[in-house]
Amino acid sequence: MSRAIPRRRPVRWGFLGAGVIARNALGPAVAAADGAVLQAAAARDVERAAALGPVTAYGDYRALLDDEEVEAVYIALSNDLHLPWTVAALRAGKAVLCEKPLALTAAQVDEMAAVAAETGGLLVEASWYRWHPRVRLAQRRLSELGRVRHVAAGFTFDGQLDGNYRLEVARGGGAMYDVGCYAVSACLWAVGEGLPAEVVARSTYGGTGVDLVTEAILSWESGAEAEVRAGISGVEGQWLVATGERGEIELPGKSYASWTGDATELWVSDGRDSERVPLEATDAYRIMVEEMSSVLRGGPGWVLPVAESRQTAAVLDAARTSAADGSAPVRPA
Repeated sequence: MSRAIPRRRPVRWGFLGAGVIARNALGPAVAAADGAVLQAAAARDVERAAALGPVTAYGDYRALLDDEEVEAVYIALSNDLHLPWTVAALRAGKAVLCEKPLALTAAQVDEMAAVAAETGGLLVEASWYRWHPRVRLAQRRLSELGRVRHVAAGFTFDGQLDGNYRLEVARGGGAMYDVGCYAVSACLWAVGEGLPAEVVARSTYGGTGVDLVTEAILSWESGAEAEVRAGISGVEGQWLVATGERGEIELPGKSYASWTGDATELWVSDGRDSERVPLEATDAYRIMVEEMSSVLRGGPGWVLPVAESRQTAAVLDAARTSAADGSAPVRPA
């Protein structure tokens, strides 16, 4: 008689924060995911936490970290709170999935990574688009086209953000933190040569001091170049085009934000033929939760390496420095 394969017990997740992304994306993703359950949620308003449908709701973040039933924590707080609560969660023995951008600087990423190494905890940036099947296919197909010579990447929208923390400098507001991190990370994986040798950027600032629009050029010693545009004020658009020695790929439509209702295509040209590869609508948030949960149980799956998140943070550092210094060239550190 054959033995049944035992199911791994679900990873018990806790949420710090009950904002829009937690309500509309990660909450439903955990509810639908195989191998995950929402054990607890915490928010300043305990009723908002309870609305996510956890087993236990808290009105205090620390109380959730003290809950021994919680194994993994998703941090959905404003950008300035990513560092302290990630460190606190890791020291409480939890795995951490932290919203993008992982931190405000590369130095903060280093601090998080050091605590993760010290505690043995898993630390992952919730740059959810990286789990989308179209992005994974794009990475595979791009490898067939030779060395990448040029990337054009952008994410812009008209935020209408009055009263939102994205307009507050002290809380990590601004275009590059909010959407530029998507475009920058895409340039890095597309080129695949580590940090660029030089970043030149210019920004348009709003009345509160945050960058409303930032444009940057990333240059590598190999001659590869990437153009980035990020905006939280202006015309809406998303684009990603990577050109290699033997052709190019393009992610048309919602290059970074394709979600449950969005069927997508990947356009591939090898210089002789053009191909439009259709992909069904999918929930990349759910895939992210399932794969991280599987990894935590010793199963198969992929999680975004902290080293890649650190590279993105270093380029964002360089872009901010360059823009503040009149578009002076800056070498990411």
